[in-house]
Amino acid sequence: MNDQRPLVIVVAIALVGLVLLTKLFLIQVADDSFLKRAERNAIQRVVDHPYRGLVYDRTGKIMVYNNPIFDLMVIPREFTVKDTARFLEIFQISKEHLIEGYEAARKYSSVKPSPLIRQISTSDFARIQDYLIDYPGLFVMTRAVRSYPQPVAANALGYIGEISARQLERDTLKYYRQGDYVGLSGVEGFYEPELRGVKGVKYKMVNVRGVDKGPFKNGEYDTASVAGHNLTSTIDLQLQEYGEMLMAGKRGSVVAIEPNTGEILAMISAPSYDPNVLTGAKFSANYLLLNQDESKPLFNRPIMAMYPPGSIFKVVQSLIGLQMGVLSPNTTYSCNRSLVACHNHPNPVNLFGAVKYSCNPYYHQAYRAMINREVSRSTFKDTEIGLNAWREYVMKFGLGGPLGIDMYNEKGGSIPSSNLYDRIYGAGRWKYSTIYSLSIGQGEMLVTPLQMANLAAIFANKGYYYTPHLIKAIDGDPNKIPLKYRTKNEVGVDAHHFDLIQDAMAEAIYGTAARAAIRDITIAGKTGTAQNPQGEDHSVFIAFAPKEDPKIAIAVYVENAGWGGRAAASTASLMIEKYIRGEITRPALEEYVLTGKFM
Repeated sequence: MNDQRPLVIVVAIALVGLVLLTKLFLIQVADDSFLKRAERNAIQRVVDHPYRGLVYDRTGKIMVYNNPIFDLMVIPREFTVKDTARFLEIFQISKEHLIEGYEAARKYSSVKPSPLIRQISTSDFARIQDYLIDYPGLFVMTRAVRSYPQPVAANALGYIGEISARQLERDTLKYYRQGDYVGLSGVEGFYEPELRGVKGVKYKMVNVRGVDKGPFKNGEYDTASVAGHNLTSTIDLQLQEYGEMLMAGKRGSVVAIEPNTGEILAMISAPSYDPNVLTGAKFSANYLLLNQDESKPLFNRPIMAMYPPGSIFKVVQSLIGLQMGVLSPNTTYSCNRSLVACHNHPNPVNLFGAVKYSCNPYYHQAYRAMINREVSRSTFKDTEIGLNAWREYVMKFGLGGPLGIDMYNEKGGSIPSSNLYDRIYGAGRWKYSTIYSLSIGQGEMLVTPLQMANLAAIFANKGYYYTPHLIKAIDGDPNKIPLKYRTKNEVGVDAHHFDLIQDAMAEAIYGTAARAAIRDITIAGKTGTAQNPQGEDHSVFIAFAPKEDPKIAIAVYVENAGWGGRAAASTASLMIEKYIRGEITRPALEEYVLTGKFM
């Protein structure tokens, strides 16, 4: 038994050695995981960000293009700085910036790259590129910022910015990473999936000092980025520029639409800003200044501001009354100023005269006839039933809810229902005398300037509209835009009812809006003066032209500018002439609008 003990020991040692040799073989030959780990330590994964798609105006002029910029990326585990003062001098940043940037990157990941210095200009990159070899863990990633050859249409085009933590959480496709840039508003935000393109990835070899040693395995695993789709806007850049010039120094909106397509020719929000200030390294500082500006240049008035429509709503009332059978061309009411105030005009008036002279008492009486149809013996219940039935007609005109323009944050205005008045006064405790101000577009009714322009398009088209939109083609193909922008929306009013209304609107130009008249171009329009409890009334005007073959429908809203026949009508008339003729033949009217002395 004792003689076998050495043999057992030898066998045990042999078995242990065999196990170790087998494990060594597996590690060095059969199993390449350690090799892959070593390779990963020497391989740098670089995301190739695509160029965003370009944006052109409807005539092919460039509106938005890309300028290259550079982000200095850091991999915290590999990054070392021996001489901090020299580093700060070379890269022209503060010590606080360096510490904060490094700590943020380390918190995100010690082995993945994060931005240390963002949006370095081409000239600054040329200055620092030769120093990068001295700092392991640093490399440059190329990106692009948006540039605008003409500083207009800022609110319509929108801007891009760094993705937020909340947006990253909502990114179910996991396309974005911390530090990526996305469209945040306007066209940039709505068409982000089309504009952003597809990221590529490049793998490159680096030595221990971070020096680029060329592509990994000759680029076998690299994927090329794909540029975003180019968009053709509906905007007429020349008309947009002219409209912004006319609205300089004012507050309000101008929206012009091509009636037979719903394409927005111009969308002016005043005051505005130069979109170039929200690009590059000064984005945050400039955004803060704009956001704190009391004139609210970031507030997109055409789709977000809500006002009482005023007298322009009388045209809608006329059409609904005709369709309901409550009104006819011969329906006549006296201008009874004991009901509501009015201005001097022939008395009494029929429907044509009511539109032409914008008679308030006429619509007070006509609206009562629409609401109180004697469906119920109770005047309270009868008014409730009539209001809800009337509201259904109004909603078909694209009012009371967002139209669905290709922009986010569109407001829908308000067309009150019986539920609203029940909450205010109590069920069964209100009647026509409570709501009569709706007859002339006042009271609890609110619309946006975009909805006003769409009304003008409906009047031009005799009863239908296409949902207003800012993009007419993607990569030159109009069929790639959403289907709803190519779908006709009927408002439920027979086309023949519009004949009288169009004729009356054309005559109104020579009554309440004589300044808007253009020689050889027949304009059909309607003025409005929206009451403003906080100051001077707002000037409102909608129109389309030429009446016989409409090419443009327009709404102008100038805050605190008084009567609609002055500021708003004059501005709209100049915009119409500019679009149809390409030039202005009335310099005196142009000077009148530019000076802004309307009161």
